[in-house]
Amino acid sequence: MIESIKKIVLLNPKLHAGEKEGESKFVFLNSVFLFAGIVAFAMGFVRWQTSALLGMVDIGFSLICFGLLYYLHRHKEKIELVSNLAITCCFLLFLVIYLFAPYNPTRISLFFLLLASAFFLKGRKTGLFWLAVILTSIVAGHFQPYLNTGYSHIDILTTSLYLIALLFIFNNYEIFKETQGARNREQEILRLSEERWRLALEGAGDAVWDWNMQSNDLQYSRRFLDMLGYVDNEFENNYEKLLAVINPQDLSAQQANLTAYLQGESDQFIAEYRVLCKDESWKWILCRGMVTHRDAEGRPIRMAGTHTDISEKKKTDELIWTQANYDTLTQLPNRRLFRDRLDHEIRKAQRDRNFIALLFIDLDRFKEVNDTLGHQMGDQLLIEAARRTQHCVRDSDTVARLGGDEFTVILPELKDFSDIERISRNILDTLAHQFQLGDEHVYISASIGITVFPEDASDIDDLIKNADQALYAAKREGRNRYHYFTSVMQDVAQMRMRLVSDMRQALTAKEFMVYYQPIVDLATGNIHKAEALLRWKHHKHGFISPQTFIPIAEDTGFINDLGDMVFMEATRQVKRWQEIHAADFQISINKSPVQFRFDDQEHNHWLEQLQTLGLKGKSIVVEITEGLLLHADSRITDKLLSFRDTGIQVAIDDFGTGYSSLAYLKKFDIDYLKIDQSFIQNLTPDSPDFALCEAIVVMAHKLGLKVIAEGVETEQQRDILRQIGCDYAQGYLYSKPVPAEEFEALLPA
Repeated sequence: MIESIKKIVLLNPKLHAGEKEGESKFVFLNSVFLFAGIVAFAMGFVRWQTSALLGMVDIGFSLICFGLLYYLHRHKEKIELVSNLAITCCFLLFLVIYLFAPYNPTRISLFFLLLASAFFLKGRKTGLFWLAVILTSIVAGHFQPYLNTGYSHIDILTTSLYLIALLFIFNNYEIFKETQGARNREQEILRLSEERWRLALEGAGDAVWDWNMQSNDLQYSRRFLDMLGYVDNEFENNYEKLLAVINPQDLSAQQANLTAYLQGESDQFIAEYRVLCKDESWKWILCRGMVTHRDAEGRPIRMAGTHTDISEKKKTDELIWTQANYDTLTQLPNRRLFRDRLDHEIRKAQRDRNFIALLFIDLDRFKEVNDTLGHQMGDQLLIEAARRTQHCVRDSDTVARLGGDEFTVILPELKDFSDIERISRNILDTLAHQFQLGDEHVYISASIGITVFPEDASDIDDLIKNADQALYAAKREGRNRYHYFTSVMQDVAQMRMRLVSDMRQALTAKEFMVYYQPIVDLATGNIHKAEALLRWKHHKHGFISPQTFIPIAEDTGFINDLGDMVFMEATRQVKRWQEIHAADFQISINKSPVQFRFDDQEHNHWLEQLQTLGLKGKSIVVEITEGLLLHADSRITDKLLSFRDTGIQVAIDDFGTGYSSLAYLKKFDIDYLKIDQSFIQNLTPDSPDFALCEAIVVMAHKLGLKVIAEGVETEQQRDILRQIGCDYAQGYLYSKPVPAEEFEALLPA
């Protein structure tokens, strides 16, 4: 880089021009003084034989020449002074010879030499001055009455005309020389400027190119060849060769940018394109350039510019764009790119009058797999689920991951609604196949919500909202299915939003109440237990079904507050009923899986409440579902074992409707099995449910568990259950769920 700077500093056209001009004058004066000194000395020696005076003059002139020559060599910087002295001395000498040596007819020609020297040494203006002096001296000397120059009037006139002609010759020559010199200086300045530019750019790492547009010759700097891996003479210096190595996908844009620049539509030619290197790899090149020469008619005939290797920048830009638009785990489009593509497809569908299907996919029970096997296995499942989903759609479709276990599919340009169902069914089927996660074999399912543009909505946000509502409906109906959005869903969704908003106010306003349903000992007919059931009496809509508000509370996390409220009420109530009815009276409360997973503080609070009221742990029975045991993680296990340690009993609710393991029943010291009411509804002596119920009772007793039958509504059902040895029953045969005051009326006095 330092060498490049030195070169730039040394490339000074004015300095070089001054040095060349001074050198020329020095050589000229050196030659004149030396030649004139030698000749004058020789002539002086010869003339000394005939005339001592003339010999002395010649020798004196010789000495002056040698003296000036010596001074010039000692003081080169005084060249202008020496040239002025030389011209002046020569003029005086030539004038003396002209006036006082009439016998020499050629003496007047000396003035021609003087004039030529003046023009050469001092330039056009000084030459004109000396021409005027010489003409004046010649004419004035000729017409002096006391002098005889030996020349006729015709000779003087002819000489004057010759001198004037010589003036025109020298003047035109000087004008030509100045014009040519100016042009040469301009070219030199341009060349040196380009050289500085080239050196500066190459010092900064850019390659330089120079294109002769007439011959199509394209010159490159060494840096460009290094970029592409070529050595000298391996890459042809013509424009066609460059076009041949540009990526065909980029060539049209490069040509369009060049045309736009040459037509004056842009101030500078700029293009980015990939170039094929010698090793068959591709490099991204930023090409910039501009016209440096035009012909007389203004047409461009030469361009120059730079090539910059931007491959690393392109890689960085691509990485940033990918990270901003693609999910890092599955490599699917993320939410941002999904919205961009959906917006694009909507615009295209509006133009072409096509319709679009939007699918929202949620992996059923993915969280249980993630919590049980760990996040690494969960990530593998997500990657495989993404791959399978992509194989179910067309290349023109978009599969995106919105986050967690939520995926979405955009199906554009659909001609038939049957395509939606076919693709949805394929997705469900392929996701239902076994997943191999390390040494584990895992089965999951998926739920799909479907909405259609423009039938259901015409903008992105509404489509997303509709698909989400349809997905929720698919999960509510049992999962592993797809569900289309309907206008009824919109009403349900709006109702759901209002309930979410009203729920917290309802707790403060005491709209939530605890009802109790008796659990009867089948052997004695006595009420030994009760199940606490939550009810909501809305200030506008009246009683809201638990099947409606409990799922909402679980989704929003509000179930923790409701569960805590039910527990506090139940513990206060069981204490009272133990005091007025039976010391071993129990109340069962339902505990949602959500409460087990997300609220450690609530669990500790419950244990503190029992201690505060002085209640034994067995006063409370916690009812859980079978699925909770099947997918129990350390948090759930610790809480269940903590219940056992404090004496709180545990019942499996809705037994027989899910998946359970006998090992889990023993591991967690389960106390009760509650037979789901679906087995009781059609219970008769010859029904299949009879055998199932009897088998459950026998199995439970063998394991040391007691059995409670739910949904008992007839005496026949009660008698059959008593016959097979069932321990307890609850249902409308005894009482529907009632407030605490009404429940007390059911207890014996």
